[in-house]
Amino acid sequence: MRLPLYAFSGLATLSASLSGHAAGFFEDSKASLELRNFYIDRDNRDGTAKPSRQAEWGQGFILDYRSGYTQGEVGFGIDALGLAGLRLDSGKGTHYNPTSSNRGGQVFPTDGDGRAVNEFSSLGPTLKARFRQSELKLGTLRPTLPVVTYNDGRLLPQTYEGAQFTSRDIDRLTFTAGKLTQAKGRNSTDNQGLSILGANNAQTGQFVNSFLFAGGDYALSKDLTAQYYYGKLENFYTQHFVGLTHRAKLPVGSLKTDLRGFISDSTGKNASQAGRAQGYVSSGYGNAGEVDNRAWSAIFTYSLGAHSLGLGYQRLTGDSDFPFMTMGDGVRAYLISDRSLNTFQHAGERTVIGTYAYDFAALGVPGLRLAADYLRGDHISTAAGNAQEWYRGTSLEYAVQNGPLKGVTVAWRNGTFRSELASARAVDETKVIVSYTLALL
Repeated sequence: MRLPLYAFSGLATLSASLSGHAAGFFEDSKASLELRNFYIDRDNRDGTAKPSRQAEWGQGFILDYRSGYTQGEVGFGIDALGLAGLRLDSGKGTHYNPTSSNRGGQVFPTDGDGRAVNEFSSLGPTLKARFRQSELKLGTLRPTLPVVTYNDGRLLPQTYEGAQFTSRDIDRLTFTAGKLTQAKGRNSTDNQGLSILGANNAQTGQFVNSFLFAGGDYALSKDLTAQYYYGKLENFYTQHFVGLTHRAKLPVGSLKTDLRGFISDSTGKNASQAGRAQGYVSSGYGNAGEVDNRAWSAIFTYSLGAHSLGLGYQRLTGDSDFPFMTMGDGVRAYLISDRSLNTFQHAGERTVIGTYAYDFAALGVPGLRLAADYLRGDHISTAAGNAQEWYRGTSLEYAVQNGPLKGVTVAWRNGTFRSELASARAVDETKVIVSYTLALL
């Protein structure tokens, strides 16, 4: 594995600092190992394109080491993320991925003949420095921001490469800024460039190496937080995000309000006809490949005892789909409609969302939780007129509370998706995940 150039100069500085101020570096170090057993069965129920069914089973190991900081006004440290996945079951018929696509299956990378590899692993180091309440990280990152959020929905998590600065020096404000240059898919060992839907074809698509982001969360009060973030993917799009979250105690129960808005426009080569002709395009209808999208949403969740009930609505306007970074192997979009089988991000789409969750601790079974949701999208702009789609999902999760298996979590998740879009397939999906995190330091 090759470290970026900035890592070598950082290592030299870190080594010099460690020689005289290593106490905090070692004493505050933490390390954990997550053992994640993951099974997925995805049934593509219509269409003739392979595969008609994907089923894969693997054992993952996620080693997360985080050092403390050296002593002094400016402290230095290093983190490391070790990832390894072992194939337990995946035949060519259920992994199937043409080698020409240069992508993996649902869980594993693809070898030279279209089969799943036996194992895959990678190591991601991150250099870090701290001054007062500010921190700078260089290397492997797992951002969780409205304009970029890493995906952890498979055997191993997706990661990014770049730099991120986070500061809490101003009271009630968390400010974050940085630059991402590459991404590593959740079923890959290689970093690659950044792209969006419409341009992320592995063979003929366009990829770039610059995503700039900045913004912050400001606590207006204990229960009210305002957000603003900006993101710019070179030669594709600029994006502004505003958000507001509020928690209110009611005479009976409580209510959480989550409001989100995105304004996305073209930039660079995507903004010109010549650039779009080169492949810097966005998906959508009637947009000629140019990014042009507004996404507004609100979801209200009412909680009473062990029950919580949510109702939300999302509306997209403009000629393009909602743009977000994806290299074709699974990411997350910060939309209230983002689900395992669909994102509901199409041009013109209007989505109604209903959620329900129950905590069985109220019945004397702590650690057991049920969740269900239903989403229906319509008014999707297509050449044949408006189209519709829907998703239904259910999950049941149990975390062992006592005994020798304390800390083991077992989750069953099921999803069903149907769409009138010609490019979409009807899908039924089941996932079973067993995980346990062992503290090493």
